[in-house]
Amino acid sequence: MQTEFTEDQLKDPGIQRSNEILRSCVHCGFCTATCPTYQVLGDELDSPRGRIYLIKDMLENNRVPDEKTVKHIDRCLSCLACMTTCPSGVHYMHLIDHARAYIDKNYKRPFTDRALRWVLAQILPYPGRFRLALFGAKLARPFKGLVPDARLRAMLDMAPKDIPPVSRNDDPQSFTPAEPRKKRVALMTGCAQKALNTDINDATIRLLTRLGCEVVVAKGAGCCGALTHHMGREDESHATAAKNIRAWCAEIDGQGLDAIVINTSGCGTTVKDYGHMFRNDALAADAARVSERAMDISELLMQLDLPEGGDKGLTVAYHAACSLQHGQQIKTHPKTLLKRAGFKVVEPADSHLCWGSAGTYNLMQPEISGQLKERKVKTLEAKNPDLIPAGNIGCMMQIGSGTKLPIVHTVELLDWATGGPKPQAMTDGNGDAATAEDQVPILR
Repeated sequence: MQTEFTEDQLKDPGIQRSNEILRSCVHCGFCTATCPTYQVLGDELDSPRGRIYLIKDMLENNRVPDEKTVKHIDRCLSCLACMTTCPSGVHYMHLIDHARAYIDKNYKRPFTDRALRWVLAQILPYPGRFRLALFGAKLARPFKGLVPDARLRAMLDMAPKDIPPVSRNDDPQSFTPAEPRKKRVALMTGCAQKALNTDINDATIRLLTRLGCEVVVAKGAGCCGALTHHMGREDESHATAAKNIRAWCAEIDGQGLDAIVINTSGCGTTVKDYGHMFRNDALAADAARVSERAMDISELLMQLDLPEGGDKGLTVAYHAACSLQHGQQIKTHPKTLLKRAGFKVVEPADSHLCWGSAGTYNLMQPEISGQLKERKVKTLEAKNPDLIPAGNIGCMMQIGSGTKLPIVHTVELLDWATGGPKPQAMTDGNGDAATAEDQVPILR
């Protein structure tokens, strides 16, 4: 499409990139067919095509964002299904990221919105604070009916019934492989899942060390920055990401890293984009080194010799996280690995459609998120599975709140299939306890 940015505007790297993206769009409308919000709301302004019009108008005219534009951009999930569908290769992710950053700098939200967004940015990326908030939400949940704001009620609903104890395996350290070392990898331990489900990282460490990987938890690494990035808080997200870049580059320059493995696909999409995020920064070269080594856990496992497993007698309805299938374009690896491990894998209808959350979406847009969750749960349960595996903690929490079926991380099933303990979600408190051999050693 034709754009009319001035030469002065194009000196801004963000505008320059947005201009490239806008000019690649032919407005064919293919994206509307796979946009979850458009499927629910039926408003073209709540589709990528409509948002592109709004963003173009806002940026070209250097306009202070209006309430209407902000509303429709806020409703975007960043599921990136449109990027998978688009025949013209429009890189919508970078465009929506720039629009959000522009809005954050140029639009004054109502006080309650600003306060809520500030609180989320100060709590969710920090596991210790998040854990305290979860305990507080548990205590406040019986009084949910007294809370007037639907967004605050959604936050109370988010708190799990049981909050796991802190896992010391998330502390900076190195785990020695059980057999001669094949690879040395850094594990991104994440932020939310360190508070919500410590079993995922534990299972990842067990599985990788069993398959010959030295696993390093790098000192100084933490949140990937995705949460604040999705809110347009660019300075905060870049500061967080910079800490990771420095921490992992210290390991690369030290004993070396074959991969930076990530078991939360939303984080993986962001880390793989560090090279772009820091392209004009002093950290550009280091950011590129990190991005080129970043791998989803399923990508790394495809390179390792995962043993063939016998038939487990279990049917699993695999949920493809949007950040994995659209953001990282990883579509078959998890299913291939689960089948190799001995599970019967089925897929729900419309598996390309998001279940209603990315970053803080299920907290900030609870009504839309709830409708998408209900749709996704119905399609998963229609397959009559024994359990649902997924590769993202956000998916696990959201879908788990709408079904009685066990929700487990893909890596937990693969760990169990190769000698680890049965996933806690499948034991219901009465399953097999982990043996001493199953426990991950803590090395200091």
